[in-house]
Amino acid sequence: MRKTVVGSASTGGGWPCSLNLNVLFLLSMVATNLLSLYHLSIRASPTTPALQSGSDFDQQQVLQQLSAIRATVSHLRSATPPPPPELVLYSRLAPVASACSAHPDLLHRFMTYVPFASCPDDVHTLAEPLILRGCHPLPRRRCFSPTPDAGSVQLPTDPFAPLPDSAVRWPTDAKKCRSFSCLPASLGFDVARTEAGKFLRSLGPLDLTVPQLLRLASMSRAGPIRLGLDVGGGTGTLAARLKRAANATVLTTTMDLGAPYSEAAAARGVVPLHAPLQQRFPVGDGTMDLVRAGHAVNRWIPEPALEFLWYDADRVLRPGGLLWVDHLWCRKGDLDGVYAAMLRRLGYKTIKWAVADKTGNGAKDELVYLTALLQKPF
Repeated sequence: MRKTVVGSASTGGGWPCSLNLNVLFLLSMVATNLLSLYHLSIRASPTTPALQSGSDFDQQQVLQQLSAIRATVSHLRSATPPPPPELVLYSRLAPVASACSAHPDLLHRFMTYVPFASCPDDVHTLAEPLILRGCHPLPRRRCFSPTPDAGSVQLPTDPFAPLPDSAVRWPTDAKKCRSFSCLPASLGFDVARTEAGKFLRSLGPLDLTVPQLLRLASMSRAGPIRLGLDVGGGTGTLAARLKRAANATVLTTTMDLGAPYSEAAAARGVVPLHAPLQQRFPVGDGTMDLVRAGHAVNRWIPEPALEFLWYDADRVLRPGGLLWVDHLWCRKGDLDGVYAAMLRRLGYKTIKWAVADKTGNGAKDELVYLTALLQKPF
């Protein structure tokens, strides 16, 4: 990801220069005062002859210039203020993602805090909006992030036991959901019932269970699955299942879009990676035995961005590693020409390829699912 250093006023690094703004503001104010005094002196002195219409210094022109200068001063007063001191200090120590500079208001608010004290409670109002806009990774801050009450947290040892509400800092607004019980089971938070059966039972050709996955990996000489990356893996059900079945460590990328996915995954004892889909995976090259693209990876991702995602998956997979495309859905007419073509350009061996209707109603834009298990060449 392209990086750029956020500069202070003395470095000229692209942020508003407070010194130049102050000088310009001072000059504008001086000009405004002089012209205002001149204008008032004309109106106050009865002996002053009226300015001739059409003269080089017409009174109407003076008023227009005065109005323009006042508008300039007003604009300067409302301009983006200089970056907060904590942002200036951090930018001298480490690069800040270039996309952050496109959203200075959000970034300045995020970096405006009292050092060595409690951080503002701005995960959902500032941190996530910045990440979704490409400002990732976020700059570090020197403050203490809010956490759940340590005395009330009782974490389960079984990843398929009910999630404790005490593991989450719920919204203080009583109108919003403040318990796992009020979240839809389809979102992955009913881990004791809905999630407990996932990756164990196959309901059709699109499904791939963990026992089937391990068997196919062995038959294809892929070797044991020790390390994996579950892209858009929700609350970490695949990571929990592979940990139990094969003692594998699977990282789950999450975003807390309206629900506490990261906290739920952590409460289950699996590792959440708080990272957006459009960013480079934060793992090393050639280190993963398995990469799964879950339901979050679908046709709503722009085609060029999706292709970049596939090649980033190739980057992190070791030779012989497995790419699991799980229930990718798209228009039936786009499957062969767009999405299948993307995957075939990788040159992977096809271990499993299954397609089934998603809509099944004969609509013009009929949708289909694709599940594929592909192996990176040795």
